[in-house]
Amino acid sequence: MTLAQTDLHAWSERSRTLERHLARSALGDRQAFAELYQLTCGHLLAVMLRIQRDRAIAEDLLQEVYVAVWKAAGSFDAQRAQPLTWLTQIARNRAIDSLRRAQSQPVMESAHRGRDDGDGFAPGDAYDHVPDGRPGPAALLEQASDALQLQRCMTHLSAQQRQTVALTFFDGLSHSEVADHLSQPLGTVKSWARRALLTLRACLDRASGRTAAAQDAAQGA
Repeated sequence: MTLAQTDLHAWSERSRTLERHLARSALGDRQAFAELYQLTCGHLLAVMLRIQRDRAIAEDLLQEVYVAVWKAAGSFDAQRAQPLTWLTQIARNRAIDSLRRAQSQPVMESAHRGRDDGDGFAPGDAYDHVPDGRPGPAALLEQASDALQLQRCMTHLSAQQRQTVALTFFDGLSHSEVADHLSQPLGTVKSWARRALLTLRACLDRASGRTAAAQDAAQGA
């Protein structure tokens, strides 16, 4: 058995173990839930820290994740997802929600700011000094253009490469976890990921060059 096959076998065993712990947790088995926590908490915290950089907040959110897992363990369907993928999705969603909540919190500031003009306190318009956090038209156009170009470049990838990229960068799985999820050797998954990134980089570089050339032509016209 090769090293890649050994690693894949180990992760397959871990998936079966996690599946058993989830099933027992759904029946109220606290010991199984504790073992599930020990096996997965490090990975889930790492996933959340990629999104929510504040470790204290991420650790608090992690506890919320496991409360949700305890309540929803019975809804896990092994036919639809690997256990770690299911847990990772819950953690990612909770971390993303925390950022959204933080961005939506209002910053309280008086509408009247004092200006000492020699006559004492005079009202000022504080709203003139509050920056608009929303992206402007130029930024929105650039974001839309980048997203569209990335979507176009993704079409140059094979189905396996697209799935590998999605699991790695969107779901936050490691190469070993992706191999387990796809039931493929670790070396194969690494090869897919490496070729996918090279293809995307080349495609985006070409697109960037075309955009720069078009802008230079427009300026020279």
